[in-house]
Amino acid sequence: MVATHPVGVQTSGNQYLPTGNGDLTISPNQELLPLTARVNHQDFLEIGGCDVTTLVQRFGSPLYILDEATLRTACQQYRDTFKQYYKGESQVLYASKAWNCLAVCAIVDSEDLGIDVVSGGELYTALQAGMNPDKIYLHGNNKSRQELVLAIESQCTIVVDNWYELKTLVELTTTDSPTRIMLRLTPGIECHTHEYIRTGHLDSKFGFDPNDLDEVFAYVSQQPSLNCVGVHAHIGSQIFERQPHRDLGALMVQWLRDAKKYNLELTELNVGGGLGIKYTESDDPPSIEEWSKAICEVVQTACATENLPLPKLLCEPGRSLIATACVTAYNVGSSKTIPDIRTYVTVDGGMSDNPRPITYQSVYRALVANKMSAPLTETVTLAGKHCESGDILIKNAQLPKTEPGDVLVVMTTGAYNYSMASNYNRLPRPAAVLVADGEANVILQRETYGDIIRQDCLPERLK
Repeated sequence: MVATHPVGVQTSGNQYLPTGNGDLTISPNQELLPLTARVNHQDFLEIGGCDVTTLVQRFGSPLYILDEATLRTACQQYRDTFKQYYKGESQVLYASKAWNCLAVCAIVDSEDLGIDVVSGGELYTALQAGMNPDKIYLHGNNKSRQELVLAIESQCTIVVDNWYELKTLVELTTTDSPTRIMLRLTPGIECHTHEYIRTGHLDSKFGFDPNDLDEVFAYVSQQPSLNCVGVHAHIGSQIFERQPHRDLGALMVQWLRDAKKYNLELTELNVGGGLGIKYTESDDPPSIEEWSKAICEVVQTACATENLPLPKLLCEPGRSLIATACVTAYNVGSSKTIPDIRTYVTVDGGMSDNPRPITYQSVYRALVANKMSAPLTETVTLAGKHCESGDILIKNAQLPKTEPGDVLVVMTTGAYNYSMASNYNRLPRPAAVLVADGEANVILQRETYGDIIRQDCLPERLK
C-alpha cells in the first residue's frame, strides 16, 4: 500500500478543500480531489506529498498530476468487494480507454486487475507494460484485420461485436489453436447519461442485436476455431442509478441459459462498467462497494433461479478507477472583464488537454493551488488559449482573486483527458507525473515542437 499524508486542519476560506483526510476507505469516485490531497503550511495544495506549485515549476504546465495511492485504492476496492460479495470467480478489468499508458497499465496489473483495450495501440501498450494476455480483452466495433491478427497472436480474448468481425475471425483462425472470444450483445437497457456515452440502448453502433441471439449462438457453435467463453454487454458511462445494472445482470444470465440450447457452455459474464463519479458537489454516485455488491447479488440470484453454475464475473470500470486520481494544473495568464456580462480568466491549456467540456458539455470544478484558504470573491469563466470561442473549461467558476502566474487546478481529470488530448493549434501535449510519498516521476514526457512535426513530410519540390 502506498503511504498517504493526512489532510491538515481545514482553513477558513471557501475554496474546495480536501475532505479525504488520507482515508483510504473512502470510495474515490465520491470525492472531488485525490485521497492524499492536503493543504500545507504555506496554504498550498499538496497531492501525494508533493506541492502542486512546485510540480508546475519543475515540470511545466499544463501538467497532469496522477496520485498513485488514489488509483491503487480504487483498484483494491473493486477487486476486494467482488471477492467479498461474489461466491464464484471474478476478474476486474480496467477500461483503459480512460487513460492508457505504460505506467497506468503497470499499476493496475500490479493490483491484479486485467485490462480492457479497444484498439491495437492500447493492446500493444498493455503488452509492453507486461500485462498477461490472459487478462486482456480486446473490444471495438470495427477492428481491423491487423488488430485481429495482433490479438490472435498475443492470445488475448476478443470481444466480438458484429457479424463482419465474427466471419473475419473464422477466416483468420485455425482449429489447431482456437481463439478465445466473447460475444457483445446490445441489451436494450437505457440509463440517464449523455447521449454520446449511452451504449446499451438498441439504437447503438455497438454489439449484436438481441433479436439475432439464436442465429449468433448457432453460428458460433459450428466454428471449431473459435472458443466462445462468454457474453459481454455495456450500458453506458457516468451512471448513478443501480437498477439498470441490476436489470442487465439478470438479462445476461438468461443469455447464458439460452446458449446451452446450442451446446455452448459459456463460463464468463462481463457486465461492462459505467459507474459514475463526483464531478461537482451535487453529484451523488454510489460507492464502488455499493455498485459491486448490487452486481454480484443480482447475478448470483439469477443463476440460482435459472439453476446455472456461477460464471466467472467480469466488470470493466474506467472513469471510476482513475478520474479522481488525477488533476490538471495550469498557469493563469490574461483576463478580460466585460462589464455587466462576464470576466474571462485564461489558462495556458484548454480544449487540447481537456476536450470534454466542448465535446460533452462536461462540468468541472477548479481551485487555485497557491491560495487554498482565500475567500471566493470572483465568478469567472475559465477559458483556454486556443483559437476557438468554444474553448471554455468552466463557466461561472467560483474562485479567489486570481493573478497571472497563479496555479489553477481542475479536478477529476484522470478519465478521457489525456486519452482524448490533441495537438489542436499545434500545441504540444502536456506532461504527466505520478506522485507518491513526496516523490514525483514523469510517466508521459511533455511533447516538443519537434515532436509535432516529426511525422510531417515535405515534398522535394516544395523545399
